[in-house]
Amino acid sequence: MGIWQPVTNLKDYVSQNPPGVTFFLCLLTLSISFICLSSYGYTYILPNPDTTKDWNHLLSSLSQLQLCVKINESSSKLVSTVPSHLMEQDNERETYFTKTSVTHLRLKVSLALTSNSATPPLKDFGLHSTLSATQLHIGGNEIVNMSLEFLNGNSSHTCLTISAPTHLLPMNLLPPECPASKKNITFAHVEVINQLPTASQTCYSLHSINDPTLIVMLTKEEQVVAVWHLLEVSMCLLGVCFILCLPHMLIRRYYYNGLDLQNVTDRYILLYHY
Repeated sequence: MGIWQPVTNLKDYVSQNPPGVTFFLCLLTLSISFICLSSYGYTYILPNPDTTKDWNHLLSSLSQLQLCVKINESSSKLVSTVPSHLMEQDNERETYFTKTSVTHLRLKVSLALTSNSATPPLKDFGLHSTLSATQLHIGGNEIVNMSLEFLNGNSSHTCLTISAPTHLLPMNLLPPECPASKKNITFAHVEVINQLPTASQTCYSLHSINDPTLIVMLTKEEQVVAVWHLLEVSMCLLGVCFILCLPHMLIRRYYYNGLDLQNVTDRYILLYHY
């Protein structure tokens, strides 16, 4: 007599096939993980993984640079105005395009300034430098002109005026506009150095604060597509798990009592005589 015992069959398979069981558990765990990720992605707004450049990234790269006053730059050579090509602005934030597609922006960003010299908090002071896009990790050898205005000494917010090729700057989500200042600001020309500064050289370092409002997030449509793809993959993996289990659950076991065994023996004897 044959009976179905799927639970017993699975127990026997688990005890006799450790590699197959390990593979099955890996698929099942992966499927459950995708389901959990899809649930999380449906509930919360997620950053856009396709956006590699944003203002947090640019400011973080800027804060990793050591900016030092040029050795041949004396205090008497400090200027009181920003270079004209960095002062283009209007009542509203605008993007200016030239024949070389250069963008000029004046923005209020989260940057704090520290100096290697024992000086009081800097006020009405600015830095001006010409950098390469490689140093900011946003491009190749393109030139980026930049100036920073520190108006309130210990304030963690700074006015950044930047001029760079349009394709290098993250334009999807911009920091707020920095209002024009009527104060007389003294600017120092600085350069990036990759070695220890001399004892007489004044250097500055910047500290950036990650601003969550500048992170480019997925749109609702993009989020729905991502969740749907995760669910599709998880359902496929669950289907594979079911296919792996099904043959071992459908094995039919046969049990014989004494009478059944005698009948089978008699049949074999009759077949033998024929």
